[in-house]
Amino acid sequence: MEITRNKTFLDYFYHFEKNKAEDIFLRQPFGDTFKDFTWQETGDQVRRIAAFLKSLGLPDKSNIGLVSKNCAEWIITDLAIMMAGHVSVPFYPTLAGDQIRQVLIHSECTYLFVGKLDDWAAMKPGIPENVQCISFPTYNLDTEHWQWNDLLSKHQPLTENHYPQLDDLFTIIYTSGTTGNPKGVMLAFKAMSEAIYYTRDFSKLDIPQTRFFSYLPLSHIAERNIVEAIGIASGGTIYFAESLDSFARNLKSASPTHFLAVPRIWTKFQLGILGKMSQKKLDFLLKIPLINGLVKKKIRDGLGLSDTVLAVTGAAPMPSSLIKWFRKLGIIIQEAYGMTENLGVVCIMPKDKIKDGTVGKIYPGIEVRIAEGTHEIQTRSPWNMIGYYKEPKMTAETIDAEGWIHTGDVGELDDENYLTITGRIKELYKTSKGEYVAPTQIEVGFAINPNIEQVCVVGENLPQSMALVVLSDLGKKLSKQEITENLEENLRTLNTKLKSYEKLNKIIVLNEPWTIENNKLTPTLKIKRGVIEKEFGPEFESWYNASGEVVFK
Repeated sequence: MEITRNKTFLDYFYHFEKNKAEDIFLRQPFGDTFKDFTWQETGDQVRRIAAFLKSLGLPDKSNIGLVSKNCAEWIITDLAIMMAGHVSVPFYPTLAGDQIRQVLIHSECTYLFVGKLDDWAAMKPGIPENVQCISFPTYNLDTEHWQWNDLLSKHQPLTENHYPQLDDLFTIIYTSGTTGNPKGVMLAFKAMSEAIYYTRDFSKLDIPQTRFFSYLPLSHIAERNIVEAIGIASGGTIYFAESLDSFARNLKSASPTHFLAVPRIWTKFQLGILGKMSQKKLDFLLKIPLINGLVKKKIRDGLGLSDTVLAVTGAAPMPSSLIKWFRKLGIIIQEAYGMTENLGVVCIMPKDKIKDGTVGKIYPGIEVRIAEGTHEIQTRSPWNMIGYYKEPKMTAETIDAEGWIHTGDVGELDDENYLTITGRIKELYKTSKGEYVAPTQIEVGFAINPNIEQVCVVGENLPQSMALVVLSDLGKKLSKQEITENLEENLRTLNTKLKSYEKLNKIIVLNEPWTIENNKLTPTLKIKRGVIEKEFGPEFESWYNASGEVVFK
């Protein structure tokens, strides 16, 4: 199907529902088998759930909630809400009870689809009494909920297609909330339509049999774009991950043509490879012409990325050193940059003209400028958000009168329209010497060290900054003396590249990894800097004054 302007999600779906009726659209793994949904079968369920929603007699464009890990029913529900003329409001499946309550009340959802969750018992007390829940099949059969299969059997599929206006509200995406309460970003159908059109050449929509692997939260704009939007617009097949334990097996089964991973996932891949083969041995084998290609192919096949034509990273900074490391293996990772407020579509690294150290080249159709004085990155495009739901003051603070989104990121734009991110305004902190430090740029200096998995640079009101680190599985296998020597060498090497006021005083080795569960990572695996600083802040001064360059907590 030709990608043209003014087509919505539903236009693309209707086309493939009719023209690829028997082709598989969604593949849901259960152990070693799959439950497959053809485009026609998906359409039947979408239309039945849409008929159910219309039978409720809700006002047009009502907000309908959705909370679930990624699965076939997530996509079906999202499409059904659109087809019924309502607004899809997805929530992160990792929310605690008080968090789901806050966003449900704020979004005014009175119906909530509940699906694949790790701890529904902990979330359930947060559901307001006026919210009626609908359970997905298989995953959550709470007897107090209306049941998915009952709704399918009771409602005949809609026969008429619904065509929303481009300016209609398509979805409200609540940000992951690294600081403060999540904000509800309102996006119109036009935003997704324009973004798909202007990024069509970069998205590789025209290759045959596109395949996608869905595991990052679909409630986040990156997965919604790279998996759901491109999957539907290309008429491809979307595979899902069943669990963390089956992730590697599921990824190999999918062998995706399009693959999105945040930097932490790429780091996990790297550590997995180095756990089987040392860096020294890998470097040696890659230097042998007859073996080089076989090694690269074996690694790509082992990961499940042998057919990948678009490997994207985003949502957090990706160190150039890690991108170069994978490039040596024949895996070209294209970094992308954006935020929910501009649909996550600002720039991407061209595969054929890479500029290391930048986050890519600005897409056509969007304007980007660097503000004088602050060097803030500001964007304006047809896919700007409408605003924050019920938050006019915050909207006015983010979008100015001329339509420029103030991203809060600091950066530089070169004469070829490549963008470099140098920090985030809110993350800058001042040392006791009065100098401002951008921690993110220092943290990437640890990316080449396979013994470190997580790092957070801190230093507000300290004479010099420190790095809090969590060791990788490889690092944990080393003796205390070995890891101390390794980290001291890393510190010395890094400090030679930093300005005097950026240099690190020492490295603090922490015991507990940072996870979503202990509230130190967002659902997209970005560190919650404020949470980490608050928890460990009382110990900063004593750590700073401790002897040695490496301190073990």
